[in-house]
Amino acid sequence: MKRSRFSEEQIIGILKEHQAGISAAELCRKYGVSNATYYIYGQLSRCKVFEI
Repeated sequence: MKRSRFSEEQIIGILKEHQAGISAAELCRKYGVSNATYYIYGQLSRCKVFEI
């Protein structure tokens, strides 16, 4: 499996920016990820929350 460019902490930070009101499209442009990757990150973060 390919290693992610962003750490888990960075991904969670990106998702928190979205919760703060920044659009998903704007975040994708800012961090250079596709919309599909962004939504995969969202699914991964939900899994991590349940692990805690």
